[in-house]
Amino acid sequence: MPAISMKVNGEAVCGDVEGRTLLVEFIREKLGLTGTHVGCDTSQCGACVVLVDGKAVKSCTALAAAHDGADVTTVEGLARDGKMHPMQEAFKDNHGLQCGFCTPGMVIASIDMVNRLGKNLSEETIRHELEGNICRCTGYHNIVAAVKAGAANM
Repeated sequence: MPAISMKVNGEAVCGDVEGRTLLVEFIREKLGLTGTHVGCDTSQCGACVVLVDGKAVKSCTALAAAHDGADVTTVEGLARDGKMHPMQEAFKDNHGLQCGFCTPGMVIASIDMVNRLGKNLSEETIRHELEGNICRCTGYHNIVAAVKAGAANM
């Protein structure tokens, strides 16, 4: 089994993985970071989104070995000095979640969206950018409001 090493949430980690081990499996099972969720295993729902070298990646279809040396951020790594990331705060304050299963992926995808497109996001842009993230509980109205608020505070 090949050994891989990467930074996850700012900490150097390493582990032996089979070539078929998915990044989400490495994160959840080897590192115990269960905030990244597995919802579909087909890259459809977005519950598994993490930042890899600053870009959103669906970790349920990414091989861990392919990310050897990468800098990975999961939802657990967003808070700083005991304070939630502005996007996490916005999801809480704007009721952008219900059951919470999709929320980690939504938050990470939203951060990526702001990093790529800037803070001035239209509702149409937000809805288009979040097409790869499925929420089965809400009508997305509060999620869009949360992304707008989070973007303003990032």
